Amino acid sequence: MNKNVSAADAIANIRSGHRVYVHGAAATPELLVDELVRQAPRLRDVELIHLHTFGNARYAAPEFEGTFRVVNLFVGHNMRGQMDGDRVDYLPCFLSEIPQLFRSRARPVDVALIQVSPPDRHGLATLGTSVDVTLAAVECASVVIAQVNPRMPRVHGDGFIHVRDIDWLVDGDAPLWELPRAALSEEERSIGQHAAALIEDGATLQMGIGTVPDAVLEALLHHRNLGVHTEMWSDGLLPLLESGAVNNSCKSVHPGKTVSGFVMGSQKLYDFIDDNPSVVNLDIGYVNRVSVIARNPRVTAINSAVEVDLTGQVCADSIGHRVISGVGGQMDFIRAAGISEGGRPIIALTSRTRRGQTRIVPTLRPGAGVVTTRAHVRYVITEYGAADLYAKTLNERAEALIAIAHPDDREWLDRSWREARIRTD
Repeated sequence: MNKNVSAADAIANIRSGHRVYVHGAAATPELLVDELVRQAPRLRDVELIHLHTFGNARYAAPEFEGTFRVVNLFVGHNMRGQMDGDRVDYLPCFLSEIPQLFRSRARPVDVALIQVSPPDRHGLATLGTSVDVTLAAVECASVVIAQVNPRMPRVHGDGFIHVRDIDWLVDGDAPLWELPRAALSEEERSIGQHAAALIEDGATLQMGIGTVPDAVLEALLHHRNLGVHTEMWSDGLLPLLESGAVNNSCKSVHPGKTVSGFVMGSQKLYDFIDDNPSVVNLDIGYVNRVSVIARNPRVTAINSAVEVDLTGQVCADSIGHRVISGVGGQMDFIRAAGISEGGRPIIALTSRTRRGQTRIVPTLRPGAGVVTTRAHVRYVITEYGAADLYAKTLNERAEALIAIAHPDDREWLDRSWREARIRTD
């Protein structure tokens, strides 16, 4: 049977009532997604489930109510304005546990839309930039439709998939989505320096994407024998890999390998990972498993937050009731760093938002989601320093956090804390 078909013929296999998984991040198969939207008039009650995706995601528009329903496992930029809690919703779940949602059939998948590198002479394509939860979706889907893109890097690890396990192959030569890097502020560079002072040579790093992680990485160029075991990484890590500051020599799990679930960044990054045996993308259920991560020495997990209250509770996925991201892997790595020998869990954030609002707060906003509990938090870093909350009482924590808040907010935070402590109602 000829599996090479047009996008229209491949998408014709999707029926009303199907649950459709969509490959995410730089691997978003836009050709297939656009064709699905074009065929919307014949469909009803199709659920699209995915992590963050790139592209305009037209299927989330109000005009497709009754046709498409979206379940976000992580809310990306293209979804934030569409979230209504009904037509477009959010499913909170530790990233490490999402593959089990599919494998256990708690959330069964009918169709997987993926993007792959071209098959090699052995018939093996790869999931390229994103293995993450996609491997589980492919294993569990009744129908697998792949956009085959010659620009998708061939990436080692768990993402190899034989053409016999793909039902339909659609040629789709297109540039991969790239993520531009923003300039670092002085506040972010200060955070990077404070974090770097806590990171030892030989540490195993986990950090996300954005200016704060980039600032930390920039400050690590003179460190030695660093390792990487992280859910994802981007261009900020490249100078450390190229200089040898990261060589993965001290890791217990996959020594010599940069381990992640997905990669997202520039074309330079995609060229670097292409057929590079020192880089592996693995199933996120394994990458983010606490017991696996914690086997590495000195796991240093650096994650950001929307706000942190004075007891140490961390909100990282919402602004009040408005969900802007997801639980992701923050708790997976914060917990693993906490039990790794010599590990250091770190929450890093600027003391204020761009609008001048404090991010160290007396209490979280109504509706805010607690992603990391106060029992799991250890270090909180702002541009004003690092607060170590380990072995501290609630009052001692509040004092430490107020000391790293913006100077103009400290008096108010102190007063709010004391008023809250004497309140009896």
